[in-house]
Amino acid sequence: MSMPLVHNELRVNYSRLRARLDALGELGAITGPNGERGSARLALTDADKAGRDLVVSWMHDLSLDVRIDGIGNVVAIRGGRNADAAPVMTGSHIDTVRTGGLYDGNLGVLAGLEIIETLAERDVITEHPIAVAFFTNEEGARFSPDMMGSLVYVGGLAIESALDVVGIDGVTVGAELERIGYMGPWPSPGLAPHAFVELHVEQGPVLEEDGFAIGAVEGVQGISWQEITIVGQSNHAGTTPMRLRHDPGYVAASIAVFVRELALGLGHTQVGTVGAITLHPNLINVVPGRATITVDLRNTDESILQHAEQELAAYCIMLAANEGVTITSRTLARFEPVSFDSRMVDLVAATAAAQGNTVMRLPSGAGHDAQMLARVCPTAMVFTQSHLGISHNPAEFTDDHNLEAGANVLLTVMLQLASGKVLP
Repeated sequence: MSMPLVHNELRVNYSRLRARLDALGELGAITGPNGERGSARLALTDADKAGRDLVVSWMHDLSLDVRIDGIGNVVAIRGGRNADAAPVMTGSHIDTVRTGGLYDGNLGVLAGLEIIETLAERDVITEHPIAVAFFTNEEGARFSPDMMGSLVYVGGLAIESALDVVGIDGVTVGAELERIGYMGPWPSPGLAPHAFVELHVEQGPVLEEDGFAIGAVEGVQGISWQEITIVGQSNHAGTTPMRLRHDPGYVAASIAVFVRELALGLGHTQVGTVGAITLHPNLINVVPGRATITVDLRNTDESILQHAEQELAAYCIMLAANEGVTITSRTLARFEPVSFDSRMVDLVAATAAAQGNTVMRLPSGAGHDAQMLARVCPTAMVFTQSHLGISHNPAEFTDDHNLEAGANVLLTVMLQLASGKVLP
């Protein structure tokens, strides 16, 4: 009969984890301007399918119970002593933006696989089952909203609505899931875990700048994504007097400047970004007739986030009147700030410190699948440093020491949760 080891004796095999990170990174591989290795696996593309196939093959190699639901979420379960107990789950995503790095999302999924393999080779049997998952379209770079798969998983978005979403290239989520063979039979909402813990690179500069190895994440900022369309009058760039122009290009630029000034004025954790601007007809000698822009507003305080939205709306009304254009907006995603379970945050912080790491409690500026899982179970996140705070960029980098430290924190946290003694 297998006897469980003392948890502190267990450590991941980092060389194996590193090899998987590198292998997954080769699928959809891109190169940065200075030769950095990155990945481009937009959700449900051929590159994403290749990544999915590889990770699922590793799951099957570990003899896990692999379940794929109707939105393409993949959950792999290793059984525990109590077969009827809800699993302790970890995971993240493997889709990327067009200019992705090697670690965003991938670390959380592959560290989960490494933890399961470590337990298997050491014959450790947990009371609760342990699961590792990757969720569909976390990035939202091809289909809105972001965190789509995990939102469907917890019942926050009807699967029928998600399948009908049209991407930036004119195809639907449902059509692409069928095309790549990942519209699975398991139902959504999915099985609520006993607890969920996500390991992720910080994607910001705070841990590195302040000299902390591990972040115990207390919650996630609220997110407001809007698409704003401005319709004016297309005209000749040389013959149309400035006083007679109804120029969507100028209005789009004005909104971009306003968003930055608004965020700076509100201060603290408020951020604002205009990430995409499209002009039509997009010609050098034509005043555009239409502009479409995206606005991303985030804050840890819901009331301030709402204030920022209201200020932006009022500014657009004023601009429309002054410039003689029509401005309409469409919500792409809207999530309130999320606070993680204090017991879980304490467990992450205490575990990381016990393993000799310096630990900082902080909020996440980026959205994560964990904020969706927090709707249905106790949830927390473990952050590792991101060098210079760079992410969504092939130059994204976390050194091996910090990657290994984060994976070992996750291992011990999951073992404690899977014992059934930490949470009722």
